[in-house]
Amino acid sequence: MVRPSNGFLSALSPDDYELIGPHLRTVDLPHDAVLVETGKTLKRAYFPHRGVISLVVELAKDEHVQVAMIGRDSLLGTLSIMGDADALNTAIVLVPGVASVVDLDRLRIAADQSSTLRTLLTRHGLAVYVQAQQTAGCSAAHPVESRLSRCLLQTHDLSGDSRLLLTQETMAQMIGARRNSVSLVATSLQQANFIHYSRGHIQIVNLDGLRQTACECYATVKAQYDRLLGAR
Repeated sequence: MVRPSNGFLSALSPDDYELIGPHLRTVDLPHDAVLVETGKTLKRAYFPHRGVISLVVELAKDEHVQVAMIGRDSLLGTLSIMGDADALNTAIVLVPGVASVVDLDRLRIAADQSSTLRTLLTRHGLAVYVQAQQTAGCSAAHPVESRLSRCLLQTHDLSGDSRLLLTQETMAQMIGARRNSVSLVATSLQQANFIHYSRGHIQIVNLDGLRQTACECYATVKAQYDRLLGAR
């Protein structure tokens, strides 16, 4: 059975993949699609092949702050499998793409049948937790330029694409900053020739430059992902 190009699915043993592979189907991930809202029940697990899913916290006055991202290396639905079925965050498609999906009940049955599948789900859940924890510290301690560089690098890694469709409003949500601050920083990164930015279209042209500008949180999260999930 040919497997979709998703890190979680690729890491499954043949026996574990057989438990869910026949039940997978492919769906599009349209830009800004809301996959689940906070407090609602997630009904399907999403395994992105391309694209990035943003986990956001909703605040007062219609404000949203991103706490983690899920891309082609992982899945949306781990925490719902391991704990409460009600979503802890709103999940929105940040970068459009394609994903495999399976009913969450089917994945839960498969996890009950396989200890190795449960272990892998736990490790992916820990990886999301690590990212959210580091994001909280980063937002409190690091300057906007470092935070934006970190998020652009992470989005590039998770999507596998150097061309991103990100408005200033979206980037402000990603790093918990004001839109005018993001505008100034994006201009600075463009002047340094790290990115090309025009009307919401970003092309990353110098990854090394962004890495030098990003805070240590990028390398910390990547190292933890490599430890928990294997090198990406």
